[in-house]
Amino acid sequence: QVQLVESGGGLVQAGASLRLSCAVSGRTFSSYAIGWFRQAAGKEREFVAAINWSGGSTYYADSVKGRFTISRDNVKNTMYVQMNSLKPEDTAVYYCAARQSMVLTGTPQVYTYWGQGTQVTVSS
Repeated sequence: QVQLVESGGGLVQAGASLRLSCAVSGRTFSSYAIGWFRQAAGKEREFVAAINWSGGSTYYADSVKGRFTISRDNVKNTMYVQMNSLKPEDTAVYYCAARQSMVLTGTPQVYTYWGQGTQVTVSS
């Protein structure tokens, strides 16, 4: 059974940084793409970033490019997103998700496994 567990959310001021973690377990993820999505209150789920677990290729939403960095640690089976220069509009519940494919995509419907989410709140 695949499990994804997010952590690291919290309340910060605009301009601050946070690092979210996603611990993955349940199988070998060498052929998986892992992604971060977020959902603000009253809005649809939005793509943030994705990484190919095997090769480390990355893909970012334009809204976070240059501020967020996605990475993974194969030994710890953990994916991260380092979020810098946070803005109030980054406030959302952040989810990690996995799909058995080497193709990176921002379409949430093609991701099979999801974590429970972690809240990030950025105050102005």
